[in-house]
Amino acid sequence: MLEYKFPSHWPSADELPDSDEKPVDNELQELIPGLLKAILLLLWAERMDWFFGIDMGVFYHPDKPPIVPDAFLSLGVERFYDEELRPSYVVWEENVMPGLVIEIVSPTYRKEYTEKLEEYQKLGILYYVIYSSRRRRKPRLEIHKLVNGKYELQSENPLWMPEIGLGIGCERGNYSGVTREWLYWYDATGKRYPTPEEWVKQESQRANRLAKRLRELGVDPDNLN
Repeated sequence: MLEYKFPSHWPSADELPDSDEKPVDNELQELIPGLLKAILLLLWAERMDWFFGIDMGVFYHPDKPPIVPDAFLSLGVERFYDEELRPSYVVWEENVMPGLVIEIVSPTYRKEYTEKLEEYQKLGILYYVIYSSRRRRKPRLEIHKLVNGKYELQSENPLWMPEIGLGIGCERGNYSGVTREWLYWYDATGKRYPTPEEWVKQESQRANRLAKRLRELGVDPDNLN
């Protein structure tokens, strides 16, 4: 990840707005990032060196407006500052530019494939993910990787991102009672990490199998004390 050194007199996160105050105009802009963050909260529960922001302002210069991706991921930063959490993400305080940004294309096109792509490229953000469920003639998922200062469109789905230690891709599944195509995290072999609901179900199945095995051995799992 890129690291930066900035003047100490630049404003702090507490002195800057926390978003662009523009409401999302598509429920998927909330649900898709929310699912990705929920998975990370389980997957990286013991790690304190990452931050996943949703609809949060990313300030990179005090004289310029922030970028506000639908979601972004930074590594090598404090997961929590204090109980008030982050009001915004200020690059000159974090000294780390997000390594991944995600945009969910809504019915109101916001130049995700043009101006935003160019802006993220100039900022040196390593991975730029664009997802549009409405696309028909082109791929709904585009993953761009910064190579020698320019974004190159990647063809894999899911795509393993070694610098981040995660893969990202899309497939059909169920989340919040909705069966459709969702974005997910994957491991290096292309195996999808479970959602919180799937994780709970898997744990319950493991517990049931263990209880069954104990009963076969003549042990009552309900009276282990």
